[in-house]
Amino acid sequence: MIRIEAGRKPGLDLAELWESRELLLFLAWRDVKVRYQQTLLGASWILLQPLLMALVLTVVFGQLARMPSDGLPYAVFVLTGLLAWGHFASSLTSGVNALVGSAGLITKVYFPRLLVPTAAAAARLVDLGLGLLILGAFLVHYGIRPGPGVLLFPAVALLSSLFALGLGLWLSAFNLKYRDVGHALPFLLQVWMFATPVVYSASLVPERWRFALALNPMTGIVEAYRSTLLDRPLDWPGLGIAAAMTAAVLIPGLYAFRRMERTFADVV
Repeated sequence: MIRIEAGRKPGLDLAELWESRELLLFLAWRDVKVRYQQTLLGASWILLQPLLMALVLTVVFGQLARMPSDGLPYAVFVLTGLLAWGHFASSLTSGVNALVGSAGLITKVYFPRLLVPTAAAAARLVDLGLGLLILGAFLVHYGIRPGPGVLLFPAVALLSSLFALGLGLWLSAFNLKYRDVGHALPFLLQVWMFATPVVYSASLVPERWRFALALNPMTGIVEAYRSTLLDRPLDWPGLGIAAAMTAAVLIPGLYAFRRMERTFADVV
């Protein structure tokens, strides 16, 4: 009987991860190709989803409800928020389901299991890049130019990916054993989105609730998207909270995932 299990070396074993970097790229590219194969529109779905959602929300909240948008055209305001939220939500969802989707690979050969959720999150950066093309067209239409703060955008996008990865490491391991996690995640993300200033301005929240809103790490990330891409003042305290929360879930998550990965092939 052959038993497939992780190595005995404790910790993250960064040398092993570095040696597997080509496999990481292969897994990420595989996720991109598989997601849109056998579809008529292919990768165009990446562009259509945020565009159509932004148009619907612009009509409902921007035109009918006259929702304030911090002095920005509501279409630009909401599309930027949707890009930020969509990148995080899709990265988290992909990461949570990554181990289940790679069950055949996990049970056949040993490799650092950390590569699976990491590749799933990395693949979503392609979606974000294409979504930025849509936003760029909107900025040209409304005559909005990004300021020097746009140079910080890659760091903000990376922070969003790392936060999604940190949560995904915890939830993917539990989802492997308890599939309820995967079923509950879409509902929880919907609730979380409405607790984040994606389609509304944070200025609408009553003063007594602002502190609670600031404790939501996605508030700082969404606002940082708008600040860097739309030349708005950067909310450094909110971004600092997001960075601290990311470290709080990512670092323990890496070590916990490493410990739990020994049983993945048995429970998958």
